[in-house]
Amino acid sequence: MIRTTCHCGTVRIAIPRQPEALTNCDCAICRRYGTLWAYYERPEVEIQADPDATDEYSWGRKSIAFVRCRNCGCITHWKPLVAARGLRMGVNARNFAPEQLGPVRIRLLDGAVTESYVGELLPAQGGA
Repeated sequence: MIRTTCHCGTVRIAIPRQPEALTNCDCAICRRYGTLWAYYERPEVEIQADPDATDEYSWGRKSIAFVRCRNCGCITHWKPLVAARGLRMGVNARNFAPEQLGPVRIRLLDGAVTESYVGELLPAQGGA
């Protein structure tokens, strides 16, 4: 397991392995939050926080909720709110130290208009 916390340590997250890729979404909310999403099935992710330690935000179709630490404000993950979304959830990879995740490609998602992937950034290969 790879472990991290929000900035203040109130919300603790563990993922089972390094992500195969991260998603940089440019929708209105992800762009403002500055997130990079790693996707996992909900049973694979451990999230530990007191019940009143987080706030959730959803809008529009209300199919997912963005979760943040109530104390420091860090966005930690999003979770599905409707069964049609399945068990997939997003974990904000920006909470992990880069060396924890290793070199990983970043997929660019046009979440603002087409909801399709429009490119990717490849990880740096060795060197200084």
